[in-house]
Amino acid sequence: MRTQKNGLSVATLAFALAFGLQTTAVAGTSLLDQGSSLLNSLNTSKTESSSSRSTSSTSSSDSLSSSEIVSGLKQALETGSSTVVGQLGTQNGFNSDSAIHIPLPSGLSKAKALMDQTGLGSYAEEVELKLNRAAEAATPKAKELFVKAITEMTFSDATSILNGEDDAATQYFKKKMSPDLTEAFTPVVEDSLGEVGAVRAYDAMVAQYKTMPFVPDIKGNLTSYTVEKTLDGIFYYLAKEEKAIRENPAKQTTALLKKLFN
Repeated sequence: MRTQKNGLSVATLAFALAFGLQTTAVAGTSLLDQGSSLLNSLNTSKTESSSSRSTSSTSSSDSLSSSEIVSGLKQALETGSSTVVGQLGTQNGFNSDSAIHIPLPSGLSKAKALMDQTGLGSYAEEVELKLNRAAEAATPKAKELFVKAITEMTFSDATSILNGEDDAATQYFKKKMSPDLTEAFTPVVEDSLGEVGAVRAYDAMVAQYKTMPFVPDIKGNLTSYTVEKTLDGIFYYLAKEEKAIRENPAKQTTALLKKLFN
């Protein structure tokens, strides 16, 4: 519709100019002035229309209130942490995933190498399996800890995360919450190690290891080691999930998330 109006105006202007060539110089000058004014008016109108559309598109991202920013980010983190907990808190969630599989601690790994030479390596393999089983059993119990941490997030925290890197929320959790998460998670993992038989497997491994002559003593805190590795695995996938929520519309499962990240 705009093109037709512009075309008509230019045609009218051309006719007026042609007619003006046959009139007095004063009249010609008047028509030229009027034509120039008309073209400037059309260009100004187009510029204002374009500016209006640009302002409108920008305003949608600036129209979020502080409460919406915090709520939207908390929704994203709750969605991401729930997905990660669901993925890792199942059988083989850790054990079969090469990215987060929990190996034996360094000291036990060296002991396993010696035990492999005498056919006793299966005891160490059982301990390694049980460490991963403990992480898988403990992970679902971490969900409420993450929810609590998310609930306590401030507006300042939320805006920093929103404007930060793709893993800004994950880094926030690691920096701000790791000590509290470790403290709360330790008894959970400790119970899980007992429930899946990791402690029994460890005791059996050590007993067999000590039957070997001239081997160095081995010590290992299975609980603290497993807590550390379990949290590393959770944070690893939380960072991936956070990045996906920021970039992939399919991951933005609520209207507020779509508004926040678009």
